[in-house]
Amino acid sequence: MIFEKTLMTLAAAAAIAAAAAVAVVSAAFALYAVLVPLVTAAGAAAIVSAVAALIVAVAGLFAARKVEGRHNHHQPTPQQGFDVTGKVIEIVRDRPLMSIGLGLAAGIFALKNPSLTATVAKAFLDPKPPQR
Repeated sequence: MIFEKTLMTLAAAAAIAAAAAVAVVSAAFALYAVLVPLVTAAGAAAIVSAVAALIVAVAGLFAARKVEGRHNHHQPTPQQGFDVTGKVIEIVRDRPLMSIGLGLAAGIFALKNPSLTATVAKAFLDPKPPQR
């Protein structure tokens, strides 16, 4: 149940990313079509690429400011031992694109090997025997 929900979430994220890519490309084509009658084709292409570079630069500035603010206010707490869950959460926060890629790869692997996936899920979800 949880595994299926995770796969559906990953599929929805991939669909949203694809829709965003289509929207960006179609916006670039629309801007190009508007500019071609005003300037030459080469000029319109240059203006479209300049607008795209400007958008990337502004997004980079916002991301840098957000990261800079997060690092100034966040003080890491010392941990005792090795905490796998904490390490995974730290990786997801620090490298979201890598974690999305790993999630998609794990989902594809899980779809290709359902018996191995069921075994791993059973190992994690079975209750632990009571300790004496």
